[in-house]
Amino acid sequence: MSDQLDPTVVSNASKRRAANIRIAAAAIFTAMAVVLMYLEVPLPLMPPFLKFDFSEIPVLVGSFALGPVYGIIIELLKNLIHLPVTGTMGIGELSNFITGSIFVGTSGLIYKKHRSRKGALIAMLTGTLALAAAGVPVNAFINLPLYGSMMGLTMDKVIGMSQGANPLITSELRLLLLAFVPFNLFKGIVVSAVTFLVYKPVSNLIKQLYQKANPEQ
Repeated sequence: MSDQLDPTVVSNASKRRAANIRIAAAAIFTAMAVVLMYLEVPLPLMPPFLKFDFSEIPVLVGSFALGPVYGIIIELLKNLIHLPVTGTMGIGELSNFITGSIFVGTSGLIYKKHRSRKGALIAMLTGTLALAAAGVPVNAFINLPLYGSMMGLTMDKVIGMSQGANPLITSELRLLLLAFVPFNLFKGIVVSAVTFLVYKPVSNLIKQLYQKANPEQ
């Protein structure tokens, strides 16, 4: 009998270890995102129903470290965990999932192909623009109609609430262009800036996770 290990057994063990590392990392990123999701702050000139939080930072890091699919999974888990305490009947969580997935999915996909500081910058810039652009149809055709049908908020009421923060918002189109677009741009820029500032420790974590999760590369 040979004392050598079967290469197939070694390969399977490596794959299981890689899967366990990815799952554990995703759980950590999800937990961080859930905590940060509770720390909401209102923004000047923004309607009261638009509040900013930093929960996309660990989701974006997860997307960079583990890949865009994991980033979207973390985004989903974050919003599902937040559902029991929702104040929007799940509409806010649905919107957050869709737009957040577009942001971290786009950024993660580009970074996966260009793993460098420059690649990360381009990825986050593209993700931010995708977030701002996607926010218009998501809110026009999903968010606002759902708020109207499920929460009894007519468009006039939503516009009235928004005018208290920004008198220039006098129609649905202006609400989309003067509230949702700048809000999502601000969100993407701030999340990207914070991620970029901590690039060194984050990049080291990404490299370690990537190497451990891909031992045969």
